[in-house]
Amino acid sequence: MSARPPLHIGIVACSAEGAALCYRTICAEGAQRLGPHAHPEVSLHSLSLADYVACLERNDLAGVGALMLTSANRLALAGADFLVCPDNTIHQALDHVLPRSPLPWLHIAEEVAAVAAARGLRRIGILGTRWLVDSAVYPDKLRARGLDYVRPAPDDRDLLARVIMDELVYGVFKPES
Repeated sequence: MSARPPLHIGIVACSAEGAALCYRTICAEGAQRLGPHAHPEVSLHSLSLADYVACLERNDLAGVGALMLTSANRLALAGADFLVCPDNTIHQALDHVLPRSPLPWLHIAEEVAAVAAARGLRRIGILGTRWLVDSAVYPDKLRARGLDYVRPAPDDRDLLARVIMDELVYGVFKPES
């Protein structure tokens, strides 16, 4: 009896940096789990980050969801078995996506909450874009596991948002940031 091949992973990309890190991580973990130079089949689809930002600035989560579904449908056609999105911020649109998605999704906040609970952590710091920090993405999933959370103060949220959107999404890593 032969071992089942790994599932084909579809990456719904939002920022280039997040998508690249996700792909590199899948390949590195694949080699650790599957053997030297081995990793699962991976397909990636990306729409412009500007399209996502325009929707987020309008608080248009249905629009974010529509963008995500475009990628989901294209990745399903490419043969993906399930989807991941390495961008925490747009997970807040999953309620608009999941009922119409052609494939199942790995929810980043559910995975973080599961690992935190398994490690015996009790309180988690939420860092990210203002859209993410202000959202219920992490609080809902953390509370479901009996975990508490803390968010940065408003001034710190502004700094984080600037660093993420003006530097990190472009691959700029300044020591002072």
